[in-house]
Amino acid sequence: MHTLEPFYNWRHIYNGEEDERNPFYGRTYSEFEFSQTVYNYYIHPQWDDFGSRTLYLKIIYVDYELHFAIIEMIGEWNDAIENDIMELKREVIDKLFAQGITKYILITENVLNFHSSDKEYYIEWYEEMADKEGWAVALNMPEATQYDFRKKKLNYYIELMELEDWRVYKPYHLFKKIDDELSRRLD
Repeated sequence: MHTLEPFYNWRHIYNGEEDERNPFYGRTYSEFEFSQTVYNYYIHPQWDDFGSRTLYLKIIYVDYELHFAIIEMIGEWNDAIENDIMELKREVIDKLFAQGITKYILITENVLNFHSSDKEYYIEWYEEMADKEGWAVALNMPEATQYDFRKKKLNYYIELMELEDWRVYKPYHLFKKIDDELSRRLD
């Protein structure tokens, strides 16, 4: 897992640690010191810790004019023990929402497990987004992880989508493709 870096091909367009409105503004990263772990496995030092011991993320793009953020995740999403949705909601989403972000693309292809608990934070997030015509999408979640996510019917609050070649898009085009797909589903 230590070789899995957050997607970096958009860093010339957006760099979260230089964005004063980003919850991780001002952070410095080591390229050589591996200190964060998911269980006994070290992860690349570019991932951001938001309060979970098993799930990390990187905000790889934010567009304040179009009100969307792209967030890549790695690890185990554990609401049962770690209450990861609460940490994600309070430490990241609420701060982005305060900056006008209402649409979220969560790249979850490296979220290897999901353990559910209550739905309250999902419902709260969904209602806040719906009031502003927003949405949240989990992109490329592994099949086994999706199974557990769907079993609790959380896909009602966070849409599950597949787009294997998402890296070939520029951020706006990725956002537009997903936004158009969600619009078609509603029609």
